[in-house]
Amino acid sequence: MKMLWVLAMKELRDGFRNRWVAAAIVVLGILALTLSVLGSAPTGSVRVSELDISVVSLASLSVYLIPLIALMLSFDAMVGEFERGTMMLLLTYPVTRWQIIMGKFLGHVLILSIAILLGYGGAVVVLTLVTGSSTEGWPAYAMMMASSLVLGAVFIALGYLVSVLVRERATAIGAAIGLWLVFVVLYDLLLFGALTMDKDQLIGQQLFSMLMLVSPTDTYRILNLSSFEGVSEAAGIAGVASEAGLSGALLISVMLVWVIAPLMATLLVFQRREL
Repeated sequence: MKMLWVLAMKELRDGFRNRWVAAAIVVLGILALTLSVLGSAPTGSVRVSELDISVVSLASLSVYLIPLIALMLSFDAMVGEFERGTMMLLLTYPVTRWQIIMGKFLGHVLILSIAILLGYGGAVVVLTLVTGSSTEGWPAYAMMMASSLVLGAVFIALGYLVSVLVRERATAIGAAIGLWLVFVVLYDLLLFGALTMDKDQLIGQQLFSMLMLVSPTDTYRILNLSSFEGVSEAAGIAGVASEAGLSGALLISVMLVWVIAPLMATLLVFQRREL
């Protein structure tokens, strides 16, 4: 555990030195503050708070932004070390290959958690103190922040898998962009395209729900837009998740599987890779 923490702190220091942490905090903070201000207008429903509306807006945009930040952090985590020749040097120390992967992962998750906590959390704290707005809706907002971190962890793990499979950094960049496009854009387009062409209604609600769980971004979206009554009402999907049989525990479990599976695959590939 001590070695994991040493490696994690190295990644965290690199993140501060390369301005990654500062850039992510600024981007997420501006985004959260802007959308929170826009969501402070009257809603017409006593069950929908200002923070509920912010959760809807931020969850919708985080689907695009959080995976991008995570992939940019992780795509060269392994291939970059190989290209610079530092991987061989690192392995001369008393450290195992699995410790390298998990130490880097812990460090990148720490970078993302700091960015989310200070960016999303700081913006809402400032808005609450300045405007004196109600704190109703904080549980939903906290859930959005926590699940955003898990979503980021999913794409950090996917970025590691790309990074350990390819031989060149340029290839890793292209593969990371491809992953982002597939999970954030193309999968939803294909899914809704299939629904549009399904004239005989062969795709029922249960099958559609299962198909949405194939994508971690869709799982994240459903989790945040359906777990709390005020948020689901603000999003206009009240009761949809419960009717489809998608519990919060199931959605969280699916997201955790999306973290663990790529990490395990990365460990297996890295263990067998020749240096």
